[in-house]
Amino acid sequence: MSRAEAEKAARLVGLEADGLGFLRRLPSADVRRFREQASAALNDGAPEMLDRIAAATKLVPAGIAAAISQKALGPRLAAAVAGRLEASRAADIIAKLPVSFTAESCAHLDPRKIAGIVDRLDEGLVVRIAVVLAERRDHLTMGRFVGHMRDQVLGRILEQVGDTDVLRAGFYVDQPERLPRILELMGDERLASVVRAAAAAGLWEEALAVAAAVGGEQRLRIAQLTARLDGPELASLVRVTHEAGLWETLLPLVALLGEEDRLAVARLEPLRDPQVLAGVVRAVVATGLWGEFLPLAGVLPADARKVIADAAAGLGDAELDALVREVDKRDLWELVLPLVELMDETGKQRIFDLPAFQDQPAP
Repeated sequence: MSRAEAEKAARLVGLEADGLGFLRRLPSADVRRFREQASAALNDGAPEMLDRIAAATKLVPAGIAAAISQKALGPRLAAAVAGRLEASRAADIIAKLPVSFTAESCAHLDPRKIAGIVDRLDEGLVVRIAVVLAERRDHLTMGRFVGHMRDQVLGRILEQVGDTDVLRAGFYVDQPERLPRILELMGDERLASVVRAAAAAGLWEEALAVAAAVGGEQRLRIAQLTARLDGPELASLVRVTHEAGLWETLLPLVALLGEEDRLAVARLEPLRDPQVLAGVVRAVVATGLWGEFLPLAGVLPADARKVIADAAAGLGDAELDALVREVDKRDLWELVLPLVELMDETGKQRIFDLPAFQDQPAP
């Protein structure tokens, strides 16, 4: 989720979504640590004035403090002050504020304070705030809060927001370990609807990020639902994956599929495009996902397999050696030998000359 983390970091420092686009080239875990450190520095280094305002709010009723927050402070400053208060006091004041004001303030709240405050708010209020955030398309803020919500609240929110809202918020979720539970609450019918929405709205990057964050039966279910979409919808996934360089995320999903679903993917028109296939091979070389890719390659049409064979034959010595070692380690020769047969004589000889190939039967 490097894109999601880069956009969160950009929001933190007041830039547009692509303002820190260069961060997308870094591991998402590193970007997240940077964002968390920057957030802590910004909130901990707040001026003493905020402490004085926070202390003053303790001297007046919550309703008056809410009026002051709304009229004199504004959403950003009010959120900063809330971050200096005890969670119970902040929740009391939030309960007196208009939902629209609170929703706008949520984007600026110290993330370390979210859990304590959300846990003390009325469930109905939390749901209304989430709905307003969805209406404003502020899915990044939704993603910051969703991991801190109780199951009952999440269930109510899921009933009131659209499929694309669910998908976009899941893409930005700050606690991805909560995604499996959210998918459980959705159920199979809603999950299928969300997958169809990903195709209709072109949100494949978001959908793949969510799929990568879950495992087991849930990941398999997402893979199956996706593979059973109409041809044009599924083809759009392949094109987006190619353009955005997301093969590392998609190939493990394809590897989960049964033969019939894998054949549906293999028949897609974009997988006959030499540029797409060459891009797949480059991604597989970079990630070492041969075990995930070769089952798909084995069911591609002959002309597509020829493109893959030629691309593999053109790899550098080190890359080709790494391929053969991985194939040997995982005993994938049954899948790779048909590709070797499609190589020209030079490519075949390069394979045959590699030490890892010496003990293997010639094609």
